[in-house]
Amino acid sequence: MVTHITPTEYLFFSGKGGVGKTSMACVHAVRFAEEGKKTLIVTTDPASNLADVFEQEIGHQITLIDGFDNLWAMEIDSDRATQEYIDRAMEPIRAAFPEQMVQIMEEQMSGPCTSEVAAFDRFTDFLDRDSHEQNTFDVVIFDTAPTGHTIRLLELPGEWSHSIDEASAGSGQTCLGPAAAIQDAKHKYERALTAMRDAEKTRFVFVLHPEAISIKETGRAIRELGKLEIRNFSLIVNSIIPPQVIENELFAARSRMQQIYLKDIQGQLPYPTSFMPLLTGEINGIQRLNQVGRIFFDGQSAESVFVNDVSEPSGETLMAPREVIRELVKPNGHHRTVFFAGKGGVGKTVASCITAVWLARQGHKTLLLTTDPAAHLGDVLDSPVGDEIAPVEGQPNLWAVKIDPKAAAEKYKTRVLEDARQRGRPVQAIATMEEELNSPCTEEIAAFDKFIEYASQDVWESVVFDTAPTGHTLRMLELPMDWSKQIDVKVFGSVDTAAADDITKQRFGKVIDMMRDPERSTFAFVMYPEATPILEAHRAVSELSTVGIEPSLVVANMVIPPDQVSTDFSRARRNMQEKYLVEMMERFQLPVAHIPLMPQEIKGLDMLIALGEQIFESTPVMSKN
Repeated sequence: MVTHITPTEYLFFSGKGGVGKTSMACVHAVRFAEEGKKTLIVTTDPASNLADVFEQEIGHQITLIDGFDNLWAMEIDSDRATQEYIDRAMEPIRAAFPEQMVQIMEEQMSGPCTSEVAAFDRFTDFLDRDSHEQNTFDVVIFDTAPTGHTIRLLELPGEWSHSIDEASAGSGQTCLGPAAAIQDAKHKYERALTAMRDAEKTRFVFVLHPEAISIKETGRAIRELGKLEIRNFSLIVNSIIPPQVIENELFAARSRMQQIYLKDIQGQLPYPTSFMPLLTGEINGIQRLNQVGRIFFDGQSAESVFVNDVSEPSGETLMAPREVIRELVKPNGHHRTVFFAGKGGVGKTVASCITAVWLARQGHKTLLLTTDPAAHLGDVLDSPVGDEIAPVEGQPNLWAVKIDPKAAAEKYKTRVLEDARQRGRPVQAIATMEEELNSPCTEEIAAFDKFIEYASQDVWESVVFDTAPTGHTLRMLELPMDWSKQIDVKVFGSVDTAAADDITKQRFGKVIDMMRDPERSTFAFVMYPEATPILEAHRAVSELSTVGIEPSLVVANMVIPPDQVSTDFSRARRNMQEKYLVEMMERFQLPVAHIPLMPQEIKGLDMLIALGEQIFESTPVMSKN
């Protein structure tokens, strides 16, 4: 039995959100287990769907997969990992210091930064040769979060080491915990990075689609990993349209587009490459994972192995009236912010750009912005988008900006420290603040703070927010509450508790109130009409409701138009989609808008304008290019 990728001790599956990382990681895990290898698959994605693919409960513990005695999985839960991390870091401190000091230290570790650190700490247990867990398995597969966040995680050990070293020379305390208590962790992170650099033991497998944005994202990720001296890469090009379906006009056009990008991949990404065809249905359950393994590893025909229902679809539109959708995004006399959320790669950026262009064309002064580390606004607009607000060329009433977390953090630190000096804070207090602001968590706080600055500007009638992938978006939305609760202890706890920054708290609170007001905010969840994105969105909706935010709209992306169903392949795909379009309506009880599957990538103002008319106006438009 021959595999496309030689099994190594560690396999990382990465890539842009929505390209099939989890599916391909699970297919490999099942194959390795069938070959007799003791295999573990671990996800670091806050929006994990391992359980959905394996169709069983997994969670924050190593769990045996049903039907196997040598295949396990684990979904790292950031909340539980955080508590475990704090308990370990604080154990020696509790025995040696007064209770009041211990309480201050624990408060300093209660922020969102610690949850990211803790998840990484748990993750590195499986890369550490000194760990018992690492020596239990022949193969460990990491199903990583979408690329931008994965790279941020991999960069963190260096930042943490710097933070620990600085704190050791200063107050001895960081947002990661007491410096003295986490020196061992620092060495573990360094060993983990060494393991990732070892091409004999570790391989990074990038999953991508033959599309411009996916290729660009993969190239960027590979360059960033190269800066960390990681250079052991392979590719899986996923969702290639099979030759036998190109008699259909829509799929024939998409196939021609893919052929161009396949050549680009060959020229731009010269790494060992495997290919996976687009299938007629979803990949979930052990039987389906086995079938995909036979297609991917053994070269069997998808037509004979992966069979789906090809009965005639109903042809129903299954979407809300356009006047209902319009009212949910228009300002209507109010300043309105439209948030597009959802699983990585489902089309949030496309939905954001279509909506922003349509609002601008209705005469509303509109700002389009993103905080996603893998920002693609400029790619979809086909116009540069920078770190400062600037007009979008060719579209009056539309401005765009991407928030660079690193740049935002530098400006944020400067502003906070200058404010402290002007308030006459003691030198010791400013030194403590500066030390705290040099911690890795400042970037996320600063990015959200920058969003608040833009969202609070009265000049905009409409603000369209292309959010980061769901799990990270939720953490960001919770930041104002987490951070404002900490200000007293975190920054001023050992200096001047009464001097907490009430203005900052008020700014955060004002924006959270705006998010909770359906007259001023619309939360739209974007998803493919498939099981995993729907389940992920439903979990995210539940999380948002805990902070008083309710969604107003569902956007189904890449919906095959009923008039484009002419082959068994397109019938099977449309049948699958119709089932899930009905589920969206029933599960969310919200209006559903459709973005159609197009013959080519959605890019440029002409396509965005046409789609805006189709989604929000009464006359449908379908490109025939």
